[in-house]
Amino acid sequence: MEDVPELPEVESVRRQLHPRLAGRRIVAVDVEPQARFVDVGRAAGGRALAVTRRGKYLIAPLDTGLDLVMHLGMTGSFRFRGGADGWVPDAYVRATLQLDDGGVLDFRDVRRFGRLTVVRTGDYAGIATLARLGPEPLSDDFDPDRFWAALAATRMAVKPYLLTQRPVAGVGNIYADEALWRARINPHARRVGRARAHSLWAAIRAVLAEAIQREGTTFRDYRMVNGESGRNAEFLVAYGQGGQPCPRCAAPLRKVVLGGRGTTYCGSCQRR
Repeated sequence: MEDVPELPEVESVRRQLHPRLAGRRIVAVDVEPQARFVDVGRAAGGRALAVTRRGKYLIAPLDTGLDLVMHLGMTGSFRFRGGADGWVPDAYVRATLQLDDGGVLDFRDVRRFGRLTVVRTGDYAGIATLARLGPEPLSDDFDPDRFWAALAATRMAVKPYLLTQRPVAGVGNIYADEALWRARINPHARRVGRARAHSLWAAIRAVLAEAIQREGTTFRDYRMVNGESGRNAEFLVAYGQGGQPCPRCAAPLRKVVLGGRGTTYCGSCQRR
């Protein structure tokens, strides 16, 4: 099972989607009936003011007092028809937005885990995972001491706690493994002192910023709006590298299941 998209992938999509969707009025909406699409038709008639991101969610505020909330799920992608990449819609297109400039934006999703929802602006109470998100990791709201206090207040192992999205938004399986390796913290650790919490805070920011610069990680399905893949996969040092020598100490990296998720770490230099 793929673990993307996480924050870097969603941010890379946002950066390509914003300049083409912002300012455009949505003339019509066509969606496949499914439980993960809620009130999407209400977006028709609204002009997108921007495309923003919160954690792993994309949000397009409309001038009608509504927000179009989008989540890529595991295999979702947005593509504009008639672009230079020659995109032609296929059987996996689940939703289509017709725009006032004649453009057509498709939402393609092979496994149907993506989500499109229209809500009143800022009213995310019905989207629990969005409503409970922690601070954005690359913003000033992500404070190292508050992060340390959050880690100290839970009894969960550090990696599963990161994946709840409560201490920090947007960090999933890939970048949790990478940040924990960089900070030398064992993913099973239940006690993370202030100094190590600060190291993990810095590592999270660094691995996410680097992945954004490389436009995310593609293993199989993740694509940007222009159809291209991310370039970060070859730079991963922990995630997916079980059995390979640790780049820091050369001990074999271990792969285990922790909190129901595959987890790779160095048992030698990542301390509990």
